[in-house]
Amino acid sequence: MTLLGTGAPAGLPRPHCPCAACATALGPHARAATALLVDGALLLDLTPGAALAAARAGRSLAGVAQVLLSHPHDGPPVEVPAGLPQPGRVPDGRELALLTGHRVRAVALDAPGTGYAVTGPEGQRLLYLPPGGAPAGIEEGTAQTYDMVLADVVGRPDALARLRAVGSVGPTTDVVAVHLDHDVPPGPELRRRLAAAGARAVPDGTTLTVGAYEDVPDVPRRTLVLGGARSGKSVEAERRLESFPGVLYVATGGSRGGDPEWASRGAAHRERRPGAWRTAETCDLVPLLAEDGPPLLIDCLSLWLTDAMDAVGAWDDAEWAGGGEKALRERVTALTDAVRATRRTVVAVSNEVGSGIVPATASGRRYRDELGRLNAAFAAECEQVLLVVAGQALPLRG
Repeated sequence: MTLLGTGAPAGLPRPHCPCAACATALGPHARAATALLVDGALLLDLTPGAALAAARAGRSLAGVAQVLLSHPHDGPPVEVPAGLPQPGRVPDGRELALLTGHRVRAVALDAPGTGYAVTGPEGQRLLYLPPGGAPAGIEEGTAQTYDMVLADVVGRPDALARLRAVGSVGPTTDVVAVHLDHDVPPGPELRRRLAAAGARAVPDGTTLTVGAYEDVPDVPRRTLVLGGARSGKSVEAERRLESFPGVLYVATGGSRGGDPEWASRGAAHRERRPGAWRTAETCDLVPLLAEDGPPLLIDCLSLWLTDAMDAVGAWDDAEWAGGGEKALRERVTALTDAVRATRRTVVAVSNEVGSGIVPATASGRRYRDELGRLNAAFAAECEQVLLVVAGQALPLRG
């Protein structure tokens, strides 16, 4: 399968767009609108310049027997190169058999457009989804695992979550991001975000073999996301799990009844989370880490520490010296031991508070010091650690 293009319908860079992502989308980062040539016989989406793109990739469109469209609308008229059949569309749920031995089934979406599940003559299976589309109506136990999935991973990460939930995407599925637009800066940042979703991107003109072993990005099982106030650390943490199903969001701050500003903050968090996520308001993290289950997003460790220090009387000098410090160490050790032993995917958020003004009170300095120790101990048990500054995620480990 050759990807004649891997970009959004308008391409990347977008014409006349002055944004930073478009300004840096040059050379190998430039992308034409997505189109796939399967075994030289099937063309999924006809885009401007398809024949030239095929020639640059060392391919020919002369053997194409079927052209299928996936986009929700036909868009501007595209000239059909000489010798190509007229483009068509398969009705949802129907299957088309080609003389070449390929079978193409139209997959219903939750948005306008058509997805295509293609089975090759030797049984390899790929799924291609249009921009902005996710499968609709798939149920666990009714789906088969695809060898390769090509989808709008950046724009619709929930599509990948749905496919994982029913087993259509498994540990060995090669997930390739297409329809790439200027939402994410090209290069290292795009690779980093896709790797967190277990996906990858390839340049235009790349030929892939469906079913062949690929070095699928290894999603870190334990990640700590650090950052200051309003740095974007919670957004980064949520982004890392939005392509996985059934996430349990653990809010350690509780509801704080009677505080309207705190309620407003919580509402903002809930509104941007995927609707399928569940929420638990608790600081009792050890039992959750010990259980099997879907991924955990813990937001945040700094509020967990506040609760723990309240419980051991850490704000009172006498209680701190009389056993409170030892009791807090035991709580932190129990938490980090649970992180080390957990089999769940975990993304935790914490504040980085050691770079600012030294607190004026002894209790404030005590909290700052203990949070630094907690962050260091938790980070030691994680495969990946990130520091978020001004919305930019800087990998510290992994």
